[in-house]
Amino acid sequence: MLSLSELKDLLATPQKIVITTHHKPDGDAMGSSLGLYAYLIQKGHHVKVITPTDYPYFLHWMPNNSDVIIYTDNKADSEKFVAEASMIFCLDFNTLSRINELGELIRAADAYKLMIDHHLEPEDFDDYRHWNINACAAAQLVYDFIVNELEDGESMNKDIATCLYTGIMTDSGSFRFPSATSEVYRIGANLIDLGAEHWRIHQLVYDNATENRLRFLGHCLTNKLELMREFNTAIITVTAEELAHYKIVTGDTEGIVNYALSINGIKLAAFIIERTDKVKLSLRSTGDFPANEICKKYFNGGGHRNAAGGASEHSLEDTIAMFKAILPEYRTQLLS
Repeated sequence: MLSLSELKDLLATPQKIVITTHHKPDGDAMGSSLGLYAYLIQKGHHVKVITPTDYPYFLHWMPNNSDVIIYTDNKADSEKFVAEASMIFCLDFNTLSRINELGELIRAADAYKLMIDHHLEPEDFDDYRHWNINACAAAQLVYDFIVNELEDGESMNKDIATCLYTGIMTDSGSFRFPSATSEVYRIGANLIDLGAEHWRIHQLVYDNATENRLRFLGHCLTNKLELMREFNTAIITVTAEELAHYKIVTGDTEGIVNYALSINGIKLAAFIIERTDKVKLSLRSTGDFPANEICKKYFNGGGHRNAAGGASEHSLEDTIAMFKAILPEYRTQLLS
């Protein structure tokens, strides 16, 4: 493992650096990546942000977004930059399987691998780790990395602040989740002081839906929402045919599961969606109910206690039946 002093020595001279984040990046993944990018570029490094896949349109406004390389759209250049890199920052994930094909390229690369993450059970592929499962977002850890580990808070600027605020805001549920501690609020205030326009960021992320997305949301809530009051659970299921009918693109399904969780008395919500390759599950819970345990144990996934995801190789119908069959095991916790 690299020591902090060795890392500082490396960063004291220009490096070829790749920053990457998880499959289908969300606000925290892109906010932390572009925030770190803005910092490293300012310090004179040669930096490329490579995402494994595309990401939601409502994040494309972020500073330096035009410099992002999407691996699935540009494999040749991506492979070249990974091979040439002296350092690779892995943000908001801790297992190389989370970045698909890009993971094996990075595993084989000669570069130092640096992980900045807040998820449970990291895989030991990294040479330096800034990791804290109590952090509300990877963006919070990037802030801590720059300000406290590198002791370079004076280099923070508006672009960095804007990106990191976006990451913290989205992963903390607009500062309403239990992970949004007083420290997180103080960081948010500091980012606002540095130029992050909190009202504008919220508007660009949350008030930026397409007509198709809004009609799809209405369909999900009116026709696809199922309540299982005997388990304090709500389920929304969507077929591939429905996705095609509403012309759903990356990002359009994000956050829909939270509407199910918002119903009075509901402790567990599931959004189960039929994709082209497999069935994906997104779980949300309240209190101490372990949504991540269900995803890890039954659906090859994981995540945080109250926000987790997984996947199934079975049909949509079989996956729904499997999920429902699991609920009696957790009946006491769901009804407590």
